[in-house]
Amino acid sequence: MVDTWISLMTDVGFPIAVTFYLLHRIENKLNTLIESILSLPEKIK
Repeated sequence: MVDTWISLMTDVGFPIAVTFYLLHRIENKLNTLIESILSLPEKIK
């Protein structure tokens, strides 16, 4: 039973870690994009 869990975590754990890392990077870039879009009306005036 433990061997099954360890095998599952080694097979699935790495893709999950990469996915969370990429989502974190995208989130930061989206926040920057949102701030830029919200400041556009002030810059246009």
